[in-house]
Order: sequence, then structure tokens, then C-alpha cells
Amino acid sequence: MSSQIIPVDPFDYIVFGGTGDLAERKLLPALYHRQLSGQLTDPTRIIGASRSEMDDDGYRAYARKALEEHVKESHLVSEDVEKFLSRLHYVAVDARSEKGWDRLKSLLDEGPDRVRAFYLAVRPSLFGDIATKIRDTGLITENTRIVVEKPIGRDLETARTLNNTIGSVFAEEQIFRIDHYLGKETVQNLMALRFANALYEPLWNSAHIDHVQITVAESVGLEGRADYYDRAGALRDMVQNHILQLLCLVAMEAPSSMDAESVRDEKLKVLRSLKPIKQSNADKVTVRGQYKAGASGGGPVKGYLDELESGVSNTETFVAIKAEIENWRWAGVPFYLRTGKRLAARMSEIVVAFKPIPHSIFDESAGNVIANQLVIRLQPDEGVKQWLMIKDPGPGGMRLRHVPLDMSFAGSFEERNPDAYERLLLDVIRSNQTLFMRRDEVEAAWKWIDPVLAAWEENGQKSQAYTAGTWGPSQAIALIERDGRTWHESD
Repeated sequence: MSSQIIPVDPFDYIVFGGTGDLAERKLLPALYHRQLSGQLTDPTRIIGASRSEMDDDGYRAYARKALEEHVKESHLVSEDVEKFLSRLHYVAVDARSEKGWDRLKSLLDEGPDRVRAFYLAVRPSLFGDIATKIRDTGLITENTRIVVEKPIGRDLETARTLNNTIGSVFAEEQIFRIDHYLGKETVQNLMALRFANALYEPLWNSAHIDHVQITVAESVGLEGRADYYDRAGALRDMVQNHILQLLCLVAMEAPSSMDAESVRDEKLKVLRSLKPIKQSNADKVTVRGQYKAGASGGGPVKGYLDELESGVSNTETFVAIKAEIENWRWAGVPFYLRTGKRLAARMSEIVVAFKPIPHSIFDESAGNVIANQLVIRLQPDEGVKQWLMIKDPGPGGMRLRHVPLDMSFAGSFEERNPDAYERLLLDVIRSNQTLFMRRDEVEAAWKWIDPVLAAWEENGQKSQAYTAGTWGPSQAIALIERDGRTWHESD
């Protein structure tokens, strides 16, 4: 059964940072795939905006190269490529001067009634300047939206300042704070698994679930982001947004419906129920790590400090946390969170570990009875596995095996699995905010993260060294094994 593609009304997408890395790798390829699927209608336009001097033809040449590098050759259909490129325009704009704004206004005035979405694929320090210029140039209509990328601040105070600045120009319903993890097919399938099946929801609580693991592992290092990353670290860069959003989807109560406010109300309750991590317990429930030289991707790699100009830093490239949710559903169920760079593999997954059976009726010759696990793989090879115990086929008595019921999306569906940005970019046009963060969500996440950062500072908690190409420092293994549990090994 194939999915139904519903065309959207014509729109204008204005991408600030239109010649940047995000536009090249993700935004232009995502919008092209929507063209390929027949979802874009005339006279839709994509307008690149940045300080670089370039004309429309130059931007189309830039986009063609981006498609050739980041779209599979089999998906580069000549007719669709040319149609997509014809939609592209370019304006040289300076966020902090008057340069280019009148030209942008003239271009947008050609379609005053269309939805216009401003995507800020630029550093956060420019968010306020661009938002103000959009207002002062008279570019805001009733069909205008603004999309902002993370990080939304570096702590609660700066997040509030940023939200206030953007909020002074745009209404909350016009602001789309994007987290591409929420657009992943498997993340949304988590909602379907929980709330569209009678099988799981009765078991989704502390009576039946032993613990939950959320892992977002990267095999790469800094990739040219040394300046940003050394000021941020893994806790700010990954835990405050991606991982806490995944935790919310695992732990939230059933919303009254799938509308944006109902879903985000329930996620907010989870964030507000997280047990605080303070100076008194931070060293027991958190681990900071920093990679040193090792091997990754089949060859030797430098350590974190070797990639910095200063060569001195306590910034964490790895974090492991034992989090707890203080409510009736999850009381006593630990959530083990970990993320890091230069780990053994690129992998993101959620593991829901169920409690073991209360009593085994099988003798020792049958083998161990291993507790059931639901493994939701976000990347790579998106899919869901339910691990069960079955009898090993064949004569000769009862022998038990631990095997998965495997639903690989690549193997189960004929359609190409869309990139997360494809869904999110068009959700902005449809004004569907379900997969975007509301202001109070962002601030609630920082309210939980800020005390962790403060506790590390107060305790002088050092980042423990781990060899590149491993699964992090030994202290992270000890964190979970103290509770008689182990990290799930990817299979």
C-alpha cells in the first residue's frame, strides 16, 4: 500500500544562510524530493538569502551541484531537476544593514497572498537581527512563519532572551523551533506503536518496564565546528534538545488528540516531572567524557584536544545520565541517556527493557530466559525490533532462543523513506506545529539542564578520557552496571 502524496498550495521559502552547509546538505535536497514526489505546486519559489554576491543563475548552479552531491543519482530525474531549479531565486542580504532588503521585499510582493516561510539557517546571534529586519521591511503577513534551528540559547536566561526577541516580532503560532529528530519516521512510529495498538500501552508503565535507554552516538569528531562545540559541549548540543525530546515521546501520557497543543502539553508535563540533578547527586548520576586519540572509520584519528587551537579544554564530548521521572507512571524506572562523538558507531536508538518473568518453568538445559526488549532504531537502518523468547526449532527437548520480530522500514515498505527535513519543511507550510518545540518546552528543558551544568562547575567534575572508536569512558559502564543493568549492544 503506497502513501498518498497531497500537494500543498504555492508558497515562498526564504532560506537565510542559503549558501551554507545546512542548505546544501539538507534543505535543498529535501525540497527537491518534495518536487520529485509531486508535492510542490506552481508558482512555489525557494529564495536563497545570504551575504554572498550571486545572481539567480549562480544560485541555481550552486543548487545543482548540491543535488548532485547529496541526492542519489537514481533520484535525479532531469525534468524534475530543471523544474526545481527554475523555482530558485537569490538575494544578497545583510542581516545587520539595509543591503538587499528592498530587493527581497520586491520579490515577495509578487506573491503577497502566498504562505511565506523564513528559515533561519544561520548562527543564533543573527536570529533577532533578521526577525527585526523582516518586520521593519514590512515582510510579515498573516500567512508568514519563521523557522529557527537549535541552539535556542545556551542556558535558560539566553533562551528566554532569544524567545522574547523573536516573540516580540512573531506570534507563538508563527514560530517553528525545529528539531530534525522529531521528523524521523521511526520517532513518529513510536507514537503509533504506543497509541494505535492495544498491545503496548497497558504495559507502558513501572509495573512492566524495568528501564529505558536512549543512545545518540556519533562516530565523527568536530567536523569544523570546534569553535561552537567547545563553547557548547554534548549536554547543550544533544541532550537539551534531541535526547530530551525523545525521552518525552517515550514517557508522555496519551494526548487527547494528535493536534499540536495536546501533544506538546503532554511533553511539557514530562519535562517538568524530571527529578532534579544537583551538586549533591551529579557525580553519582552523570558522567562527562572527552575522546582522546584512537581509531575510527578504519584509520587513526586525533583526540579532541588535538583538534583545538588552545589544546586545553574540559568540554565534554560524551555524556551519560541516569534520569528519573517523578510521576505515577514512571516512579522507580530509570532512563539511561548517553550521547557522544567519536564513538564506536553512528547509531541512535531507544531501548525499552521490560521486566523479567516472575518465575521460569524451564530447567537449566533450556538456557536463560532473557527479558523482552523493544528496540526502536532511529538511524541508520530505521526500524523496530521486539525481542522475544521462542523455542529453538528441532527435536531434542526444549531449548530457548532470544530472537527479534524485525520490522525494517527499508524491507517493509517499497517507498523511499523520506528525510526528516522533508516532512518538517512542509509541516511549516501546512502550519502543523506538532513536531516543533513550543517556547515553554524549550525553557523547561533548560530548567533541568542548567543545574547539571552548575553542579559540574561546583563539583569540579572532570571530563573522563575515552579512546576514540569505543563506547565512551568506563565510568559510563559503571553508571548502569551499579544498578545491575548493561548498555544495549547494537545488533
